[in-house]
Amino acid sequence: MRLVGPNGEQVGIVRIEDALRLAREADLDLVEVAAQARPPVCKLMDYGKFKYESAQKARESRRNQQQTVIKEQKLRPKIDPHDYETKKGHVTRFLGQGHKVKVTIMFRGREQSRPELGFRLLQRLAEDVGELGYVEATPKQDGRNMTMVLAPNKKPQKAPRAGSDAQQEVQQEPAPEPAG
Repeated sequence: MRLVGPNGEQVGIVRIEDALRLAREADLDLVEVAAQARPPVCKLMDYGKFKYESAQKARESRRNQQQTVIKEQKLRPKIDPHDYETKKGHVTRFLGQGHKVKVTIMFRGREQSRPELGFRLLQRLAEDVGELGYVEATPKQDGRNMTMVLAPNKKPQKAPRAGSDAQQEVQQEPAPEPAG
């Protein structure tokens, strides 16, 4: 088998007994890295430490992943202007926080024969929140509902600290010139 040392150096092609002896002398484990290779590749390493470090890397990569959250806002075709503004405010807040928003228009009774009302309402909402997000999925009729998905334009911005803003304003302001 081909043997790789604990620091990644090539030891060479050795017999299994010799590799096991070297592992015992160094108080390390003999781990088969590539069984399909000819000859098979083994490495001298502390297997417990290797497992711990790989678990740490996996945990770190999970921590750095962005969780996609889809918020839903439900509307009706005959919505009052004030109610529309309230719902639009919710959509704006969700997009500002960096979440996707699924807007659903629910049709009931005779409203189902007028899907263009819902389509116009969704287009109006998309135009109203256009500076915060874009239409990811165009309006689609799905049975009694019409849905559209809005996604934020950019990542949510964290609120800057008050102290740092004051310092920046002082630095940007030019000094007054003396009169005279």
